[in-house]
Amino acid sequence: MPTLAIATSIVKKLKTAGHIAYFAGGWVRDLCLQKPSDDIDIATSASVEEVQALFSKTIPVGVAFGIVIVVENGHQFEVATFRKDRGYTDGRRPTGIERTTPEEDATRRDFTINGMFFDPIENKLLDYVNGQEDIQRKIIRAIGDPRERFLEDRLRMMRAIRYSTRFDFSIEKKTEEAILAQAHTLLPAVAMERVWQEFKKMSQFAHFDTGLIILQKLGLLSTIFPGLKNIEIEPLVKPIPDFPKDAPPISELLQLFPNYTPAQIESLCSYLKLSKEEKTFALFLHEAKKITTLEPVDWAKFYANHYSEICLKIIAANLPADERAAFLHKHLLRRQSLENHILRIQSHTPLITSDDLLNAGIPPGKQMGLLLREAERLSINENLEDKATILKRILSH
Repeated sequence: MPTLAIATSIVKKLKTAGHIAYFAGGWVRDLCLQKPSDDIDIATSASVEEVQALFSKTIPVGVAFGIVIVVENGHQFEVATFRKDRGYTDGRRPTGIERTTPEEDATRRDFTINGMFFDPIENKLLDYVNGQEDIQRKIIRAIGDPRERFLEDRLRMMRAIRYSTRFDFSIEKKTEEAILAQAHTLLPAVAMERVWQEFKKMSQFAHFDTGLIILQKLGLLSTIFPGLKNIEIEPLVKPIPDFPKDAPPISELLQLFPNYTPAQIESLCSYLKLSKEEKTFALFLHEAKKITTLEPVDWAKFYANHYSEICLKIIAANLPADERAAFLHKHLLRRQSLENHILRIQSHTPLITSDDLLNAGIPPGKQMGLLLREAERLSINENLEDKATILKRILSH
């Protein structure tokens, strides 16, 4: 059953029970933009308890804020009670909520393009904040007083820029001025995990380079990374549009720090609360950028790493356009010439094993380790496939 049909059935059930219910937020925005979307949130006059009583499977994710997840046909939908917030003390969460009307609920949302509702039963758009007009004018505008909206949740300042670059909209003047005035308050009000998630979301769409430039222009980037204050970042981010589509977000962010050492990269990853995998990739990319001349055995080990191909494409994106194809072709040919050896490294099946050396009378220990490494080096550097030849060579030394 399609997501839209399931979400519509939830709205219908709420309405049949005597409640008001609409689709809300991003799905409605994307409908107006004529962009497909399956991410449907529902807003209703029903309380959490009333929603839970109506549906057999729910997940109480934010009961204090009037939010519950309804699970239907294996799909999850956030269902939120129309609310107005009593006030904010931490730059993120309201101190309390009160049930209210759809009109008032719309006024506490972040931007006009996200403040509309849609009635799927009546097939009717409900727009109390002029969101449709701002979509037509290609404008990101905070609902009401932008300073208040950003004080409620300071991450909204980054979101304004994400929406601006994602949809190629301009940021309305008062909204932009409020960001510039309050950028310095982003931290520590917003947890770094949320900041990093915003970077990741921004990187999923085109114009991430433009987003970083605007973040710098409005003071947010230098708030997050004080070392970038007064730094001209346009030349640094220029290659980003040519990065492979599956480039990890950290690879794009590292463009801002071209001279970082491995220790500084580790520190940056820790600061951003990155996962172990993201940190490992960042360090591998740094090493890949430094590679010039290697022995075939070292090239084989490099290519055997599953990050190698994407790292080479990222490095190529930083080269002059007329040099990229030749750079990648050179690596393709070398990789193909080492293919058998690469597969052995990846599958941990070397030509010469410890059993081979035991049979040759070599006891376990340091000498065996050295001989195994020499066997691997010899087999790859000289492209040898015969075990007897390799054993004879390493044991004759």
